[in-house]
Amino acid sequence: MATSNLSERILNAFPSGSYSLSAFLRLLDIVETDSVPTAAVECRVQPKLLINPSFVSKHAATPEKLLMLVMHELHHVLLGHTTLFPRMTPVQNFVFDAVINGIVCRMFPRADYTAMFEDLYSEDHFPMCLLAPPPGWTENITRMANGIRKLPLDHRTRAHEVHRALYSDGGASYQEVYELLPKLIKKCAEPTRGESQNTDENHELDALLQDVPLLGGHEHDDLQEGGLDQKSPVLFDVVRSAVEQWPQPPDPIRGRSLADVLKQKAVQFERRPSKRQQLRQLIRKVAGQAGRGVTREVRTEAMTVPTPIPTMARRSLVLQALGQQVLLHPGSVNWRRRVAAGQRVHVYLDVSGSMKAVLKPLYGAILDCKDLVDPTVHLFSTKVVDITLAELRAGKCFSTYGTDIHCVSNHMEKHRVRHALLITDGYVGEPKGEHRRRLAKARLGVAYLGHGICETDLKDVTRHSANLNN
Repeated sequence: MATSNLSERILNAFPSGSYSLSAFLRLLDIVETDSVPTAAVECRVQPKLLINPSFVSKHAATPEKLLMLVMHELHHVLLGHTTLFPRMTPVQNFVFDAVINGIVCRMFPRADYTAMFEDLYSEDHFPMCLLAPPPGWTENITRMANGIRKLPLDHRTRAHEVHRALYSDGGASYQEVYELLPKLIKKCAEPTRGESQNTDENHELDALLQDVPLLGGHEHDDLQEGGLDQKSPVLFDVVRSAVEQWPQPPDPIRGRSLADVLKQKAVQFERRPSKRQQLRQLIRKVAGQAGRGVTREVRTEAMTVPTPIPTMARRSLVLQALGQQVLLHPGSVNWRRRVAAGQRVHVYLDVSGSMKAVLKPLYGAILDCKDLVDPTVHLFSTKVVDITLAELRAGKCFSTYGTDIHCVSNHMEKHRVRHALLITDGYVGEPKGEHRRRLAKARLGVAYLGHGICETDLKDVTRHSANLNN
């Protein structure tokens, strides 16, 4: 099977050759190799899609199955650079594959597409059965997989709930699966004899997963690891723009992650004076110098004081006309003082999954600038949640772990916000149509911070910006 023919097969596997995959394939070298058991994307300056021809011939021979294999790998590319969960252990690798398989199956739910996973993963074995849709899923009749039926009753119910959530309309977030699935697998992996020690539990868990075939080259150092936006920025931008045109599940990709369930977590903030100075300067620019607010400037103002020097004051003239001797007259003197100027700035803080590592210093920096900002701070992911400065000090954080700039635009329009500062890593999706017009009309500043910065999404609607990483 020649490389060019394989490229054509992959392109033709996508309906009508759409989803911007032609640009993607021109940037990506497709290489047949047995160095990976299935397929993988090698994220370098010149990226490569490595495909094992034997695996394709045996498990992805149809266009529909080949499409699902490529879609699975592209999602690894997109999600590999996030810092939500380091993919180091067999359990973490399993969780990534389980969530991604659920996403692509909901994007392409026909039986000829889902057959890729149904044929590869047996429903008779747990936890392998979690990597494919539940039996009868394509006919809208979801049944419990045979592998789950074999579990003890108390584990069986929870395993079926997780399985159904992965392939439900709402999907299952990484946080849900990452917190629940490893614990469930670990319980099911424990020997029933009762003589095992805690030190043996990890070995039992690894043994349970070692025979589960996972798609992708999870072990190779250069495959699907973080920093794609830095290692191959052109490929990263092309894949992001292509994914936004794919059929969207109920939890669409607009930034870096895929969940839409609000979670509360506590953030312990750190004070970083070095960030404070940059942030204050940016807030002053966004606030402007018109109107009243808490931003200060030096002005020359007139003050009325009593003076023995006669003036043309009306009161003095009337008293003199009545025969009264006026000793003091109202006079005016100019003096310089600091007065309020500018507007309170509304802060929109990106709390998506990719910002997790930098939230602590950001919370402290915002509190350092509390005299310049609106007392309500707006946390945004795919939803906007308003919290007070007191709640910010307490470390409260609500996030869906996704990112969508459109929720910020809607919030600004609803509350008539005209001076706003966004603190984000920039992976928010490019505003379109009415959302673009709203943001461009406001006095908008952006403070960039995080692991890898994207300044292209908001470039055309930003008046002032600063890179806090510098």
